[in-house]
Amino acid sequence: MSKIGDVKSILQILQVPPNQQSDLCCLVLLAMASIKEKNSWKQVQNNWIRIHDVIQFIKENYNVTYAENSRETIRKQAMHNFRNAAFIEDNGVATNSPNYRYRLTNEMVELLHTFGSSDWLGSVKTFQESHESLISLYSSKRNLEKLPVKINDSLFTLSPGRHNQLQKAIIEEFAPRFAPNSECIYVGDTTKKDLVRNDQKLRKLGFDISVHSKMPDVVFYSSKKDWLYFVEAVTSVGPISPKRVKEIEEMTTKVKAGKIYVTAFMDFKTFKKFSEQIAWETEVWIADMPDHMIHLNGDKFLGPRT
Repeated sequence: MSKIGDVKSILQILQVPPNQQSDLCCLVLLAMASIKEKNSWKQVQNNWIRIHDVIQFIKENYNVTYAENSRETIRKQAMHNFRNAAFIEDNGVATNSPNYRYRLTNEMVELLHTFGSSDWLGSVKTFQESHESLISLYSSKRNLEKLPVKINDSLFTLSPGRHNQLQKAIIEEFAPRFAPNSECIYVGDTTKKDLVRNDQKLRKLGFDISVHSKMPDVVFYSSKKDWLYFVEAVTSVGPISPKRVKEIEEMTTKVKAGKIYVTAFMDFKTFKKFSEQIAWETEVWIADMPDHMIHLNGDKFLGPRT
């Protein structure tokens, strides 16, 4: 039997739904295990790898080519389902990070090592008996890695990563100090694009919400002052540059509220890296120094542009 046939048998015995028994899913699992056609299942590995590495392994060893733009398909059809079943795990960093990786769980490695041997059926029984607890274990692990954050008196979780750590600081440290009693009407997330999005309030304020892809990372609104705070969380790209101001202005041509532009950084070192790109008449906040701001705003002190 071919290795794809082996994997189909394995997935059938593990009672995986038919949609996750496709050739694509079988090839992904072979790549995760680093198993070539002539390898023994005793040679299964669980090295941390990217979806790009999966695509390359399949092309080089099974002569099946998936385009790089099929990564999202692979993630949704194979990775998500295998992770939910505790067959694989991820390393907990933000999904848009170049350091994001997957690997087989140790329990799955132990199971696959026995495929084709006299120990196989016993291993399957052991795996299935502990399967629900494994799912719970790995699910809890993922949840522990998430970042809890309180937004408008409701509890949310941000996916892990430095960018979302900064967004958490913006919500919990910047807003109480410099946008007190304001409402958070938009928050993005590295995994879920629109974690918080108050469409009703955005429309009422005059936003063109059809262009939400250009929204800043966090948006606060102070009804008392009728001010909007547009905050970009910068860890690697994207300060409030003149170009960024223009994009937001185009999106908010019908907005009458005062507009405050803030670029947030985790530390002073990152700020210095981007300092020459930041637009005049905007503000800078650094999480390492939460009680202070840097004003590139003439004689104004944290007020709307005119």
